[in-house]
Amino acid sequence: MITDTHTHLYSDQFDDDRAEMIQRAKEAGVSRFFIPAIDSSYTESMFELESNFKKDVFLMMGLHPTSVKENYKEELAHVKKWIDQRSFYAIGEIGIDLYWDKSFLAQQQEAFRTQIQWAKEKKLPIVIHCRDAFDEIFEVLETEKSDDLFGIFHCFTGTLEQAKKAISYNMKLGIGGVVTFKNGKIDQFLHQIDIKHIVLETDSPYLAPTPFRGKRNESSYITQVVEKLAAFYEISFQEIAEITTQNSKDIFGI
Repeated sequence: MITDTHTHLYSDQFDDDRAEMIQRAKEAGVSRFFIPAIDSSYTESMFELESNFKKDVFLMMGLHPTSVKENYKEELAHVKKWIDQRSFYAIGEIGIDLYWDKSFLAQQQEAFRTQIQWAKEKKLPIVIHCRDAFDEIFEVLETEKSDDLFGIFHCFTGTLEQAKKAISYNMKLGIGGVVTFKNGKIDQFLHQIDIKHIVLETDSPYLAPTPFRGKRNESSYITQVVEKLAAFYEISFQEIAEITTQNSKDIFGI
């Protein structure tokens, strides 16, 4: 059993073949799909996905940092409304992204901190999106660190030192297609991180692993990541699948 801890199955890139794509993933051994939120414009399609694939998908709720704009308070109110109304498996994806735009940094920090506090109230994990913002993310985590702060550092692409720091805040490292890239860098030190800190993800339809790099990613391609990790850790494909699925259960509680 393989768990994809981060996949945007509601993306319109899957509108033509969603059921077939999910079936391909199941045939490849993926039986659990955790679905991050982005903003209010995706909520309806996320709920529709859940109703069509009830046994397979597990939803998160949150405001993605690149969706933090002038109306971010309305977007946060939307998140709060839904987490008070029904259950989710995590608050995510949330965090800070300075790759495209730095002008909303203060608002991104506020949104990140606010949603961390909601996660603690609900006793839920957080799923962090970090791009060009390790220092800024760690600054917020430092002020919020506690026993009830835990979750996943999605699409981890930092250094060994940053990996250790993320783990010190009760975070697992979400490892996906980047680990298969020649210039991905994390392949150089990942074997130094105990596998108990690792979960698998695709971030599909983005970040397809080699040999599919540049194409639409899908959850079945997670097997490329499993194979890479099996080589790093010198254990079997099956063991990687089982250990990382157990790690995901420890985080999501299911």
